[in-house]
Amino acid sequence: MIYPTTESTYWIDSGINGYDIDEHNLQLSEEYLKHERDEEALTYRKHYKGKEHHNYYTDDKNLGFVLLSLKMDTIEDCECIRALLRSKNLFIHQLLPCNMFVSYPSPSEVAKMICEEISNTDFDVIISPWSSDLITKYEEHNLIHNYKFGIFTQRFGQTKEEEYFGNEQQSPALTEFLNLIADRVTLEGFKGFAGGLDVNHNNTGMESYYTRFKDKEIMFHVSTLLPYEKQDRQKLQRKRHIGNDIVSIVFQEENTPFSPNSIASHFLHVYVVVQPVIVDKKVTKYKVSVAGRKDVPAFKPHLPCPAVFEKGPKFREFLLTKLIAAEHAAYKAEVFTKLEIRTREHLLKALVEDLKFENGFTHLGITVKHIYHHKCIYGILLHF
Repeated sequence: MIYPTTESTYWIDSGINGYDIDEHNLQLSEEYLKHERDEEALTYRKHYKGKEHHNYYTDDKNLGFVLLSLKMDTIEDCECIRALLRSKNLFIHQLLPCNMFVSYPSPSEVAKMICEEISNTDFDVIISPWSSDLITKYEEHNLIHNYKFGIFTQRFGQTKEEEYFGNEQQSPALTEFLNLIADRVTLEGFKGFAGGLDVNHNNTGMESYYTRFKDKEIMFHVSTLLPYEKQDRQKLQRKRHIGNDIVSIVFQEENTPFSPNSIASHFLHVYVVVQPVIVDKKVTKYKVSVAGRKDVPAFKPHLPCPAVFEKGPKFREFLLTKLIAAEHAAYKAEVFTKLEIRTREHLLKALVEDLKFENGFTHLGITVKHIYHHKCIYGILLHF
């Protein structure tokens, strides 16, 4: 299904011996994914927001902007200080038993205790009543509820991206597969998550496949439903969408091995290759394998061995869970990690500047919320 080459920058997973896909393993995979994705982002909301606590900020010479949240907590009859420290590179959440201290420590002392990299810098307390809302928004900026995945067909003998994206017609086998995992929708006037497709003027095709899964929305970029221009040899209209996805399904109609290196894309990091296996006219099964770039870690749910699934709801649940997990694993690749650090640095700087601004006006009995509503302070018009 997947052709490994000596110069390949991808790992290949075709299944694990002794592993079985059952309801228990799927549930464990979903819980793992949810835990891994949401734990950090929801820590502040879970442990601090709406509870008595204090927030502090500083511009540290080693770490840059740092945000620190402290509160008293009781864990199994033990009084603790719950500390949460964030910088562009760090997220540290620790419980410190109070019996470690002779007296209540300063924010700087707590920060130094949980993070050796920080300098002996002083922290400023945040006194704005709206700080929790601003901090929560920052913390949860990378929570994802919507996904877009590519789907393209590889037919017998096809080994180049121009050939994959040049397949004009949708085969009955692909239609059967798409109808299993999603619903065909009209794009014009579509109100759900569109995944970058045009829902006003049909510039990206008239229809696509979309589904809701758990609490998520998924839009598929189906190559055969994207605009087709015969004179466009590279099929840029199609590659513009699928080439900018992070995960794509390769629907392999026959057994021509797929090489991940055959597609040039900075974004595509994981391919899930699906090949229909027709046992008889009444039973369709699907063989699955996965290829990921070398810096994408392995992810659950694991493929069984042999990785062959009977068509049905159980396979749909497995496949959609696998696709979502693939995207989250891909975010750990170097290119996306660097991008996330830059994004976090920018957002943290903006947050600290907003909190400083709020602190200044809170001293005057004025908050950003007042400013937003009145737009005018001391006769100066503020434009928003």
